[in-house]
Amino acid sequence: MNILIVDDEESILEIIEAYLTADGHTVYKAANGKEAFEVFESQEIDFIILDIMLPDFSGWEICEQIRKSSDVPIILLTARSNEEDVLKGLQLGADDYIKKPFSPKELLARITTVNRRLSRKREEAEKWVFNNGHLVILPDQVEVLVNNERVILTHTEFDLLTIMAAEPKRVFSREQLLEKVKGLEATAMDRVIDSHIKNLRAKIESDSRKPVYIETVHGAGYRFGVTHEKDTV
Repeated sequence: MNILIVDDEESILEIIEAYLTADGHTVYKAANGKEAFEVFESQEIDFIILDIMLPDFSGWEICEQIRKSSDVPIILLTARSNEEDVLKGLQLGADDYIKKPFSPKELLARITTVNRRLSRKREEAEKWVFNNGHLVILPDQVEVLVNNERVILTHTEFDLLTIMAAEPKRVFSREQLLEKVKGLEATAMDRVIDSHIKNLRAKIESDSRKPVYIETVHGAGYRFGVTHEKDTV
């Protein structure tokens, strides 16, 4: 896995890096929130180990921001013993926490446990499968796979996709889609939907110029053109 460690203590970064590298992982390090965001945006990160107390952003702020676009597993590192602080991190989307000082072996065990738990949840979750598994939508996990590779969608893109995929072949007007996604009356803003659809096609279609999933119905709107192969696993 590609694991990002975020901590402002160099000694902790080095110790964790040594253990994770020995365990076969690729490690990226960040000493503050700014560096963490830069690494996260430029690399394919599979797991994050995140200290709560950092010199610029707090671990809570970083966790909250990352959760807006990704479900990457996050373990918080904390020197705090206050239960409310720990609960705050979990409520913001962290998957687990570990208190300092800790054993690197314990951290490795926690990483394995979190991965196992999330894998089990994904296996049990509802799945919408299309085109012999080319496209898989996991509504409960807010996750989309194309050719077994996770695709990162914005919240709006994911909402648009699931709205249409839940009712294949139904034609949705731009106004209906905008109202469902934004909860607003649609007027001149309906072209906003076209922009989101264009971005969504670029991420899930094999050829965005010849879309299979999100079809344009001229003069009417859009529809999802493929029916479910199976709904649950």
